[in-house]
Amino acid sequence: MKVRVPSLLFLLMMAVTRVDAATPADTLVVAGSLEGIISLDPAESFETVSSGNLVNLYQQLVASDRQHPDKLGPDAAASWQPGPDGHSLIFTLKPGQKFASGNPLTADDVIYSFTRVVKLNKSPSFILGELGWTPENVDGNLKKLSDDKVQLSWPADIGSGLVLSILSAPVAGIVDSKLLKEHVEQNDFGNSWLRSRSAGSGAFEVRNYVPHEALIFKRNQNAKPLAKLENVLFKNVGDPSTRRLLVLNGDADVAYDLGADQFSSLQKEKGVHVAQFPAAKVFYLAFNVGDTTQPALANPALWEAARWLVDYQGISTDLLKGQYGIHQTFLPDGLAGAIDDQPFKYDVAKAKTILSKGGIAPGTKIDLIVINQPPYSDIAQALQASFAKADINLVVHPLVESDVLTRMRAHKFQSIFTYWGADYLDPNTNASTFAYNVPNGPKTLAQRIQWVIPEISKQTRAAAAESDPEKRKALYADLQRELQKSSPFVVALQSKLLVAIRDNVKGASQNVAGSQLYLDTVSKE
Repeated sequence: MKVRVPSLLFLLMMAVTRVDAATPADTLVVAGSLEGIISLDPAESFETVSSGNLVNLYQQLVASDRQHPDKLGPDAAASWQPGPDGHSLIFTLKPGQKFASGNPLTADDVIYSFTRVVKLNKSPSFILGELGWTPENVDGNLKKLSDDKVQLSWPADIGSGLVLSILSAPVAGIVDSKLLKEHVEQNDFGNSWLRSRSAGSGAFEVRNYVPHEALIFKRNQNAKPLAKLENVLFKNVGDPSTRRLLVLNGDADVAYDLGADQFSSLQKEKGVHVAQFPAAKVFYLAFNVGDTTQPALANPALWEAARWLVDYQGISTDLLKGQYGIHQTFLPDGLAGAIDDQPFKYDVAKAKTILSKGGIAPGTKIDLIVINQPPYSDIAQALQASFAKADINLVVHPLVESDVLTRMRAHKFQSIFTYWGADYLDPNTNASTFAYNVPNGPKTLAQRIQWVIPEISKQTRAAAAESDPEKRKALYADLQRELQKSSPFVVALQSKLLVAIRDNVKGASQNVAGSQLYLDTVSKE
């Protein structure tokens, strides 16, 4: 069956492949990989391009300040105040807000948005689960006081500061409940329909999405303030060198994920520059300890040896040209409580001794899945070479990002090298996924690698509940060192986000709270 490409998409694609290599004045053209997109629904989206762009499609009650991301400010909410007890907040919504559909944004939409996240129980639902919300109790914790006032209560032993941080995460985007209720299928809260569409009040809305080809945003005419550009076209371009040529020749305005060599070569070119933004993204190697096809995966000796088989300096300096820094703990620099301990270095002899004492035989074979894009594919080759020197055979399987994520969530892998980005700017965002896994609990990273850790999970909850800032930092420092010493996670790098941008593009910004540009301020000369 042939799929008809929507007419607008066809016209835009034609417009950016003309001989004169000029993109339309009212359209920002972004070249990158769209292969990671599984869903555009904020209750489900958990991939770089889709989840990172939720900030351009939806509002949360509160949001990180763009200039000072460690501070939270109003978004859909105009203000908030403590509720009747120490475990509730009352939010007052800004007046006159509308979704792209024209429907008003009300307390009903806030309640529906949070309820559907918890009851759908998709990948990012564990973030709102930090509040102690479950499918059974969430209804009783959300109360409409009036059309513009909503009271949120939480049973978890955490303070209001952490609650506000959690509510700034992309999963807390407010959806148009009236619109979604028109598209419910078998009690799915409109999830099937929303996977390829949008229902928000952000600066843009989804106009068209053709999987593996293109994603088009159009300006939301009801947004306040209005975005400067009419359209944004994301083109799926699988090859990094092709992305570089597109932005260099003017066929694209922005290009992501070019790789170290491609970014370096652009530094000397005219008409384009490489913008560098802070990123709270760490890169790690992980072993699936529950995979019974390879017993070595559950052996702590493998975890310990692996820490000495990563050529941190070579990967950071030589392979990645210093664009990724060495970082060996699960909390990235920039988050409160992050430590910068770097106790590990590349030491094959030490690793061999550990493997021998741990009973791991030479020639042990381990499958490694990675995203088939830089830097993952490049780093995977470096890991394969360094592990081979200790007689560990890493068999690399490069896959499109969506396949990598699907296999990880289904526990169908032996090892993986991938990334984790902070969902909100509080240390709990990473601790609650790397260091928390309990029976029938949320789908954290520890759960995905089947690492059962009841005692460490208690420590993670205790850190979240601690109200004294200095004591809280100390608890997170202890957690980081504990996982650094012995866990199936080998954290290796922290990234700086590099983006190639044409010189005529103005107002492009991003901060440590996100992984994609804020599109509402972007214009073209």
